[in-house]
Amino acid sequence: MSATLTPTMPPQFAPGPTGLKRLRMVKESSQDPLRIIPELIRDHGDVARIRFFWVNYHVVNHPEGVRRVLVENHKNYIKSRNYVGLKVLLGQGLLTAEGEHWRRERKLAQPAFHRERLQGFADTMVDTTDQMLERWSAEGGGIRDVHAEMMRLTLRIVGLTLFGADLDGDAQDVGRALTVALTWANRHAESLIRVPWWVPSGPNLRFLAAKRSIVKVVQRVISERRSRGVDGTDLLGMLMSARDESDGKGMSDQQLLDELLTLVLAGHETTANALSFALYLLAQHPEQARALEAQIDAALGEAPPTLADLPKLDAVRMVAEEAMRLFPPAWVMERDALEDDLIMGHRVPKGSTVGLFPYTLHRHPAYWNEPERFDPSRFEKAAAEARPKHVYFPFGGGPRFCIGNAFAMMELQLLLSMILQRFRVAPAPGFQLELEPSITLRPAAGMPLTLEPRR
Repeated sequence: MSATLTPTMPPQFAPGPTGLKRLRMVKESSQDPLRIIPELIRDHGDVARIRFFWVNYHVVNHPEGVRRVLVENHKNYIKSRNYVGLKVLLGQGLLTAEGEHWRRERKLAQPAFHRERLQGFADTMVDTTDQMLERWSAEGGGIRDVHAEMMRLTLRIVGLTLFGADLDGDAQDVGRALTVALTWANRHAESLIRVPWWVPSGPNLRFLAAKRSIVKVVQRVISERRSRGVDGTDLLGMLMSARDESDGKGMSDQQLLDELLTLVLAGHETTANALSFALYLLAQHPEQARALEAQIDAALGEAPPTLADLPKLDAVRMVAEEAMRLFPPAWVMERDALEDDLIMGHRVPKGSTVGLFPYTLHRHPAYWNEPERFDPSRFEKAAAEARPKHVYFPFGGGPRFCIGNAFAMMELQLLLSMILQRFRVAPAPGFQLELEPSITLRPAAGMPLTLEPRR
């Protein structure tokens, strides 16, 4: 049986900073969490505790602790209070919902991601990427903001595969609006005193305008689908056709809106970030990039990849997984404890927030040799199987494991293969990567790379 907290157990709290050090870390954690959280772990161990005034925050940086929270005792943990900003943006979609509502939505959405549907998705991904690469070829090489391009591309793919709608004309507006909305949600989460979203402050008004811009696009997609009749072959059609077994009622427009907003974020933003970081790392490591190009050429020649080609593109998979190790799009996952718990011998009181950080655990020197080094061979089958489970968790774990993980991995392999077939990536002169640890981990100022046509 798993360990639980009982009256006979000593109330041993996790170690953490005190005095002026604690005050400094509290102040600086919202400004630079990618520096403060590793410092906290270095000084106090893999389970550390820090008090943010009335907030009791635990950082867990060990696979056993991740397993405890996400798998073994997952019923004791709900999405933390820091997701409240996302709930204002996304409503009660799969990312933010809890309990029976989440289970119902997950059950309705699951069939759209079954493996037999991936072939149709793969064809759309390849066709859409080919159109982007043709545009690049027509415009020539040179320096291009790869992050902006990947955001545009993945938004089109989400729209076409899951909603049956081409959102290319909306990409620029949606991208700007998402940046504003996610920045607001992140700052709202970090604020000790939170101004309600409905108070007409400057940040709130900018957030609400951004949300309206995104909602307008999604509502248009729903309206257009209703006007031409429900087709249940994609996710939107399935959700519109679904009926509750108990009362026969379908989803309301608000429920549809919440789910589509969630999928626009989860299926677009995170994949674009992962692709951008993978291309950045290859640009920084030309020898590994040339070796990968040779493997892609041997597997595909000049033909576009298909779903059946993925086993021959295992080297591309390893690059994608190593990119998500170093730069996990979901860089932190937070949960609130409903009852007292025990994590690796440390008491976690009811109401505490537990932070699980892929960004730091993916760099833990006990599990990763030279953790800062880019080394895709870490994800060869034998090496991956030798590591403890939950050391690597870019898609979460347990019942709330990302519903679109197979979709995302297929997309990463296909798109990276096609880009590297046609273009060679190199650093842009003078560019220095800065990270923005918002709701997702993204480049703070775009991702300019030099692109040279290979053919």
